[in-house]
Amino acid sequence: MASRADNIASNLNLGNFAKATELKQRIWFTIGALIVFRFLSFVPLPGIDPVALAAFNSRASGTILDLFNTFSGGALERMSLIAVGIMPYITASIVVQMASALHPTLAALKKDGASGRQKLNQYTRYGAVLLCIVQGYAVAHNAVAQGFAVDTSWLFYASTIINVTGGTMFLLWLGEQITSRGIGNGVSLIIMAGIVAQFPNFIVALFEGGRTGAISSIVIIGFIVMVIALILLIAFMERAQRRLTIQYPKRATQRGMMQAERSYLPLKINTAGVIPPIFASSLLLLPLTITNLVGSSIDSGSSAYSVLQTMNQYLQHGQPLYMTLYAIGIIFFCFFYTAVVFNPEETADNLKKNGGSIPGIRPGKRTADYLEYVLTRITVIGAAYLTLVCVLPEYVIAQTGVPLFLGGTSLLIVVNVTVDTISQIQSHLLALQYGDLIKKAKLKGRMR
Repeated sequence: MASRADNIASNLNLGNFAKATELKQRIWFTIGALIVFRFLSFVPLPGIDPVALAAFNSRASGTILDLFNTFSGGALERMSLIAVGIMPYITASIVVQMASALHPTLAALKKDGASGRQKLNQYTRYGAVLLCIVQGYAVAHNAVAQGFAVDTSWLFYASTIINVTGGTMFLLWLGEQITSRGIGNGVSLIIMAGIVAQFPNFIVALFEGGRTGAISSIVIIGFIVMVIALILLIAFMERAQRRLTIQYPKRATQRGMMQAERSYLPLKINTAGVIPPIFASSLLLLPLTITNLVGSSIDSGSSAYSVLQTMNQYLQHGQPLYMTLYAIGIIFFCFFYTAVVFNPEETADNLKKNGGSIPGIRPGKRTADYLEYVLTRITVIGAAYLTLVCVLPEYVIAQTGVPLFLGGTSLLIVVNVTVDTISQIQSHLLALQYGDLIKKAKLKGRMR
């Protein structure tokens, strides 16, 4: 059943967009900031040989570097100033979020309000800087080991670490500016822009294959239908909620007893978001990445080399074992991450302190048990949905042999960020519409 706010939003007058001067300024600022991000992805790090780098990229295809390259918008394969993208901050944010749910001191900070959140954000930034230094050293060491570094001295290591750290911190600042002065979540928009930037290459390759006959017309139509169906499914499931009715006792006022208040506790079907497929794919791609990075230093006749080669053979994209382990990993991380970010006992305790209760359920432990029961059931649906969205493209790639970079994780990020940004634009237009209604009401009051 639609709420009153949903009904108002459905009657939103898009003609107010022409009057929304501040909204248009925010949108133009966001577009300008994303253009700056794209420019930076083409500025190379000092001391990189482009010919040797291109040869390395062809060898490293299919490894975990492809996943990082997707999120950086191709900056990693070009070894630009923002080669590691915004991923160090995302990783640090996930670690701090999980630690705040497990560590008592950080959990107390999380409950501390605005000051506690500010402290946790500070820890996240410190962690991002530390990860940037580590990843910057890894980028420099990999460049030297793979032979696409012109200079192999300590100066190259120092300049790479400084440039990579500075590039990521600039992206973080740019994302914060988009959030405060633009529209949407800045960090999410930067990740989405990096993914969307590769769409033209994929579309050109797909239709070029159809023109030359390498890809049949039926396969191309099937790809388009699959992508549209997955987008619709993601848009529906990401907004799907299980609303639990919360009832508050009657309150006494000067005019007498008021009616008991009712509200809803929304539980998302997909509480874990895009974390499960990222974790699962990263773990499965580790053996192939290790082989490509250190394979030359391992004796080809040793048992370790044969084990790595066997693992790589069975864990290639599209292999039945890879898809099976991928699905199991997504399901596991769905339940694990949901258990970390949502605490039924804490939620039940907060409801009890505020006088709220679920009708027919006793406050306290019974409420916590009921919340855990409902959350487990909807997480099963969310895990099945995530598994379908992420494994279906892998299966299609395996059956058709067409390289499809647009995986389920990329689609999840793009659709989620797009829906969130559109919702914020809708909120700005709704606020403008409310402002016009208030002005008209005041004008009518004066005329009387």
